[in-house]
Amino acid sequence: MKIRCPKFIKRIFKRLFRPAIRLYEFSKEKVIRSIRMELVVAFVVCLLASFIASGWYNSHYTGSSRNTVIDYSNGINSIENQCSRIKRNIEQKSASIKDESLMSNIVNNEEANNNENETIKILITDLNGKVLYKSKNAEESQVSIHDLINKTWAYKSKYDNYRYISENGTRIISLDKVSEYVELGSVNFSDGEAYVIVKGIPHGETTHIKTDSSFFSIVLAIAVFIMLFYLITNKKMKYIEGVSEGLFEIARGNLDSRICIQGKDELAKLAGNINFMAKELERKIENERNAEKTKSDLITNVSHDLRTPLTSIKGYLGLVKDRKYKNGDELQEYLNIAYNKSEKLEVLINDLFEYTKLTNKGINLNKQNISFNGLLEQLIEELYVICEENNVVIKKNIPNEKICAHVDGDKMVRVFENLLMNSIRYSPKPGEINVSLYKDNGFVVVSIKNKCENVNEEELKKIFDRFYRVDKSRSGATGGSGLGLAIAKSIVELHGGEIWAEINEKNIIFFVKCDDEKCTE
Repeated sequence: MKIRCPKFIKRIFKRLFRPAIRLYEFSKEKVIRSIRMELVVAFVVCLLASFIASGWYNSHYTGSSRNTVIDYSNGINSIENQCSRIKRNIEQKSASIKDESLMSNIVNNEEANNNENETIKILITDLNGKVLYKSKNAEESQVSIHDLINKTWAYKSKYDNYRYISENGTRIISLDKVSEYVELGSVNFSDGEAYVIVKGIPHGETTHIKTDSSFFSIVLAIAVFIMLFYLITNKKMKYIEGVSEGLFEIARGNLDSRICIQGKDELAKLAGNINFMAKELERKIENERNAEKTKSDLITNVSHDLRTPLTSIKGYLGLVKDRKYKNGDELQEYLNIAYNKSEKLEVLINDLFEYTKLTNKGINLNKQNISFNGLLEQLIEELYVICEENNVVIKKNIPNEKICAHVDGDKMVRVFENLLMNSIRYSPKPGEINVSLYKDNGFVVVSIKNKCENVNEEELKKIFDRFYRVDKSRSGATGGSGLGLAIAKSIVELHGGEIWAEINEKNIIFFVKCDDEKCTE
């Protein structure tokens, strides 16, 4: 049977844990967005793991790694205490060094306390080492005070190197090989000074000591820290290597290379910036190549289009110079032809100069609130004579309502003049050109339509290219400069507008779109 949790309990739990969840999500977001925080978290995790490993080792192996030793500290302390008691008894009783009864009594009483260790001997000597009083088990009658002092210090320095801590925390002394211990002290009698000497083999007790495992514990903690830190940061280090390799590949000139973006931290941002840099470099290099190609093509086309009229001018002027004409009418004809060719050359040079300025963005626009109604009406009126000469009629569809745009009037006149002249020049004769003006979703749109039977979709894509002519039979002599539509496109794009061409049945339609602007009186 499935037990269902009441909804109010779920809501209570959600409310209780909501701050913790929010804190977790906030911390997680901070960590994944900062490599500094990632390293801090990794360091803390590794540090905690090393502490846990060290504690586990100490709890499991320190207790089991213990040694059984013999402790001589109590035996040594007993000898030292006995020497101190004898000195204290003599000095408290102000004993005479010649009081044999008292001294024998003191020595015998202390000897009686040594039942557990019969090797201990008690000697009382004068300052020269002559034994005055001694315990029953002592046989010496003369001792070397100097040798005994050296022996005492040598023994003490030896057992200082064998001090340990027992399991219960007390200090113990464990010797590899036990020998006789000597405790010597000077004592003041009422009638002189002497030495109290207590010597013997100290009594030993079996005990256990813990081996010092702190070194292994520290080594384990360091090893765990290093290994875990390596494992945690290994992925990030590989990513850094990947970024470095990708950057090296881009530096070698492979601008198509891209670095994989992982995560949201500073390394990911760095990878993104490197990719953006490579893309921008690739774009700029491509633009430079295109600019070089454009420059080369422009020079080639200009050279060709300039050579033709110059050759004609030079030829006709040569005929005039050499007086190769029959009469004055023929001379005048030659001069007229040369003059017309020079005018075409001037138009070409002016168009080329204007196109160069427009494409290099080296021109400032004098924008004003211009009525397209009046602009088109005036332009069509000015082209009336040219239309008559070319047997072309312009039909206009211009509304009475004013339609305005914020543009440079002179430049926009050039746009529509180039489009209309192109239509007049290439329309079948007799022909008809339709000019329309209207609004479309906040934009001003002008369309110019004329019949054109020899344009396909592929040619339409190139129609705004400089020096491109749809009719290959036409040249600078029969057509324009080849820059009219390219200039129109550059001007419209400088205004932030659009210009394009479409084919509708046997008609070609040019569209110009600009931002709509409220007309001012």
